[in-house]
Amino acid sequence: MGLLYGIYVGLTGVFFLLLLPLFLIYTGITGRYRRHLKERLGLIPSEALRRLNRRPTIWIHAVSLGEVRVAESIIGALRQIMPTCSVLVSTMTEHGRALAEERFGEDIPVVYAPVDFIACFRIALGRVRPNVMVFLETEIWPTWVLEARRLRIRTALINGRISVRSIDGYLRLRPFFKGVLKNVDAFGMISKEDAARIRSMGAPAHRIEVNGNAKYDILAQAPDPRLETEVRQALNLDASHRVIVAGSTRQGEEEIILDMYLKALDAFPETILMIVPRHIDRTGDILKMVHRRGLSCQLRTEIGKGKAGRTEKVIIINTFGELFKIYSVATIVFCGASLVPLGGQNPLEPAVWGKAVLYGPSMEDFLDARDLLESAQASVPISSPEELADKVLWLLGHPEEVMAYGERAREAVLRNRGAALRHAKMIAGLAGTKKASRQDAKTPSF
Repeated sequence: MGLLYGIYVGLTGVFFLLLLPLFLIYTGITGRYRRHLKERLGLIPSEALRRLNRRPTIWIHAVSLGEVRVAESIIGALRQIMPTCSVLVSTMTEHGRALAEERFGEDIPVVYAPVDFIACFRIALGRVRPNVMVFLETEIWPTWVLEARRLRIRTALINGRISVRSIDGYLRLRPFFKGVLKNVDAFGMISKEDAARIRSMGAPAHRIEVNGNAKYDILAQAPDPRLETEVRQALNLDASHRVIVAGSTRQGEEEIILDMYLKALDAFPETILMIVPRHIDRTGDILKMVHRRGLSCQLRTEIGKGKAGRTEKVIIINTFGELFKIYSVATIVFCGASLVPLGGQNPLEPAVWGKAVLYGPSMEDFLDARDLLESAQASVPISSPEELADKVLWLLGHPEEVMAYGERAREAVLRNRGAALRHAKMIAGLAGTKKASRQDAKTPSF
C-alpha cells in the first residue's frame, strides 16, 4: 500500500485508540454526541440503509453548511438525469446535519461521517456499498479513498477547489497526496486555477474537468422575498433604512468596521450597522469594542417576537445560520475575513440578493467568485481600512450606484448557472462505468 500511507493509517489509528476512551467519558458525562455515536464509528443505521432501495447509490460527503448547500444543488441535477438513484448524505458538523435534514426531509437519509479510522470506514462502506463516493470541495480523505478503491467503489472530488493559501501545504506532502489522488476516479474542479493546483498535487490530468461552481445554481434559486419580509419585521426595519451588513467578520476587522461606521454616522445619522461575526463566541469582545466607541447596541437574541423591539442602530447577530437572510435587508455588504489574511467570505450570497458588495484584498478562498463579480463591474474591492470608509461613504451618498452594483451582481450570478448539472453528469458517468477490476480492488495503488 505504500510506506507513507502505512504511516498515516498507523498515526490515525493510534490517535483514535488514545482519544476514544476520553471521548466516551466526555460523552457519558455531558451527553453530547451520544445520540449519533454509532454513526461516527461507521455503524450506519438500518433505517437509513432501508431508504437506499434503488440503484445506483450515490454517497455524498458534505462536511458542513456550505457543502450541504452545494450537495442540494448537485442532488437536484442528479435527479434530472438519474431519477431512480438513491442518495446518502454525510456531514461532520451538527449544524451541517441539521441543515441537511431540513433541506432533504424524508427523501434522502442523512448521517454523520465516520471518524478517520480505517475500521470505521470499512464498516460504513461495507454497509452502504455505494456505487459512487463523492467528496465535495476540499475534502481529501486518504483512508476513505483507499478503502473505497479496495471495495471497487468509484470516487470523485466534486465542486473541487484548492485555495492559494492551502496549496503550499499540500505540495510539501506531494508524494503522499499523489499516492492518494491517483486512486480518485474523477475531479470536477471549480476553475482552471483549481484544476492546475490539484494537478500539481499529483492528480492525473486526464481525470480532471473544469465544471464551474455549483453554488451559483443553488444561490440563483435561493432568494425568497418572504425572508426579507421576515427579517424586516423582526428587526423593525423598513425599505428607507440604510443598512450596512458586515458578514462573517474575524478578529481585527470589527474595529475597522466600527471606525468606518462612526464616519458614516456623521454624514448619514440614521444608518444602521449589523455585525455578523464568524464565531459568535466573540460576541462579548465585540460588545466591548462598540461600547468603547460610545455606541449602544443590541444582540439579535434580544430582539424579536416576545422580546424587545429593535431600538439601537448597532446590532450584533449572535445567532447561527442567519447571515444569508440578514443580507436581504442590507444596503451595502462587507464580506469579512478579507481585511485580514484569512481568505475572505463568499461574496455571491449577498450578490444574489442584488446588493452592493465590498471586500478586502484577502479573497484567496473565493477567487472565482471575486473574478466573476469584478469582470461584471459588480463589486467594490478595497485595499485598506481608509478605503473602506471612503467607499462606504460614497455609496451611501449615491443610492443609484448602489442599485446598479446590485443589479449587475445578481445578473452575474444568474448568467453562470449550470455547473451543478455538469458535476452531476460526471457522477452519473462514474455510476454507469464498469467497476475496477478485481485485482485493482484488492490492491489500490499508492
